[in-house]
Amino acid sequence: MPSHQDIQFSKVELARYNRHIIIPEFGLEAQQKLKAAKVLVIGSGGLGSPVLLYLAAAGVGTIGIVDFDRVDDSNLQRQILFGVESVGQPKVEAARRRLEALNPHIEIKVYDTLINSQNALDLIRDYDAVADGTDNFPTRYLVNDACVLLGKPNVYASIFQFEGQVSVFNYRNADGELGPNYRDLYPTPPPPGLVPSCAEGGVLGVLPGIIGSMQASEVIKVITGVGEPLSGRFFIFDALNFETRTFKIKRRDDNPLNGNNPTIKQLIDYEMFCGMKVVERPVKEITVQELIQWQTLGEKFQLIDVREPHEYEAANIGAELIPLATVVDNAGRFAKDVKVVVHCRSGVRSAKAIRELEDKLGFDNLYNLKGGILAYLEFENKQITI
Repeated sequence: MPSHQDIQFSKVELARYNRHIIIPEFGLEAQQKLKAAKVLVIGSGGLGSPVLLYLAAAGVGTIGIVDFDRVDDSNLQRQILFGVESVGQPKVEAARRRLEALNPHIEIKVYDTLINSQNALDLIRDYDAVADGTDNFPTRYLVNDACVLLGKPNVYASIFQFEGQVSVFNYRNADGELGPNYRDLYPTPPPPGLVPSCAEGGVLGVLPGIIGSMQASEVIKVITGVGEPLSGRFFIFDALNFETRTFKIKRRDDNPLNGNNPTIKQLIDYEMFCGMKVVERPVKEITVQELIQWQTLGEKFQLIDVREPHEYEAANIGAELIPLATVVDNAGRFAKDVKVVVHCRSGVRSAKAIRELEDKLGFDNLYNLKGGILAYLEFENKQITI
């Protein structure tokens, strides 16, 4: 971590961080360490939202954000970094604007890309600590392994339904002792399909706020050296029963990364290792202009809307309504002898519906409306204005 002794604050900054500085155990030195620090947050979703907001508010000098996704209206139930005006936009850009508005005294760097074995080391190398807010096993192992290979602390958190987990991996304490990492807890991933994702099993909207705030707190402790980080401990919170448990974790001699006989000395193929895909494959798309051309020329096709009934009532373009959660059960309503255009609000849910029908039932005539109903209505408004 860069030296903090020469860090200076303006009068505005001193007033802003006053509540930190007057804490006897924290003080000016810890605030200087925050401003000198560089933290990479991987994922700006449910966990990344509170982590980013609180690290920015706390005065972490440089914050990096890695995310390749776009904001969908289904995110807004828990991803408090975004508003309805951000739907359809790259998450990193929407996050940057929000954080710069929150604290103009820090630097925000964004990486609108998928973190993978080709770029992980380059992305993480220049940062002092990593906050992992991802939601799949390949990326968790990738981030862990990259942090171990680079000697970076990894502040980990995960959420599912009513349960959240927090720990600090690969942390070296003041005595020089190195703590355990993710592979000391889970040497290998569970079989594919055994553990559902939040998208499949759901998550209580407030849970990532609770767990993400804890994760941000651990990042601040790691950076400043104030308090005892959750290194060597694994914290579990059950929001349904309001119960907590903390387990001790120890380094394993057989850890393939940094045990007695390490076998992993570079990043591996994590998709194959975890038996699953990190990135959802692309689907066939059609633009609004192409759809209108089909309509004008009288081409035969079916138009299906996979939003919820209340969204359909608020605004629709005459499509047949089949909500996303019911598309497989209603697969018989999807034509197979003509092209089928599937749409939602912005194009994210309709793409999921298409993948599900293609993967499970072999459909090959489905087209996603790029930009969804938002793009369609925007195009219509432009035509009226002209």
